[in-house]
Amino acid sequence: MNFALAVHGGAGLSRAGSLSPERQASCRAALEEALRTGARTLASGGSAVDAVEAAVIILEDSPLFNAGHGAVLNADGDAELDAGIMDGRQRTAGGVAGLRRTRNPIQAARAAMEHSPHVLLSGAGADAFASERGLAQVDPAWFVIDERKAQLANLLAGTPDDGSDAYGTVGAVARDLEGHLAAATSTGGTAGKRYGRIGDSPIIGAGTWAWDSTCAVSCTGDGEAFIRSHLAGRVSDWIEMSGLSLREAAHRAIHHDLTGGKGGLIAVGKAGPAVMPYNTAGMFRGRIDMRGEPEVSIW
Repeated sequence: MNFALAVHGGAGLSRAGSLSPERQASCRAALEEALRTGARTLASGGSAVDAVEAAVIILEDSPLFNAGHGAVLNADGDAELDAGIMDGRQRTAGGVAGLRRTRNPIQAARAAMEHSPHVLLSGAGADAFASERGLAQVDPAWFVIDERKAQLANLLAGTPDDGSDAYGTVGAVARDLEGHLAAATSTGGTAGKRYGRIGDSPIIGAGTWAWDSTCAVSCTGDGEAFIRSHLAGRVSDWIEMSGLSLREAAHRAIHHDLTGGKGGLIAVGKAGPAVMPYNTAGMFRGRIDMRGEPEVSIW
């Protein structure tokens, strides 16, 4: 069995070429690091779950994306973090929402999957659970960077978007050497969000999905549209019920089933390479398998 891994760092760029060469190079380097980290896990016989968690941690720790350190800020200027993970072997899953202190939300999501009777935990309770499981806690200010402060100020002032921003949600999907699948997604959500808003990333079947019989999917984009469209699960449904290929199912989900929203997804199936469709000008994305070097793209 040939392993496969894909990662994304968000879809939502409004026009091609809107990033500086320096920013593009930094984003590509971070995506490549995530791919190499996950691939090392898979090549050494690690599980798909181990690989997607390891890859997402790299992207959560990077200030370049909307997850973990560098996440977008809510209307009060705080980071509220969501993450979801799913193991395709028995369709076990875990999600966390509204974290403010857990350094790596994807670790909290995995802990919820493996050590909690609940699928989705939120707010202070989710942070408390993560702390009880021994996961690193940080001052909430650790997540906040100057770039996101400026973004929020412009948003609240009604300054027009210059087209250089992206949603920036991060995610990974993997198939391991035993053929098992997993998916993981992590995000800060929507800039300027209010009222404890929760997006699609921690919601199983909306932004995250994995089942060994069909595929593993991680989504990025307009969260409300992905929730309404049941998009990650939709890819699996097309494969299971209509016999579509992974590529056909993923393309149909993004270009036909995603109503009223923009974004993209990465997906891997029981065989073959990952697919990475999107309907925006660009999506930070990359894939790797045991036969080659990382393939990273933005446009």
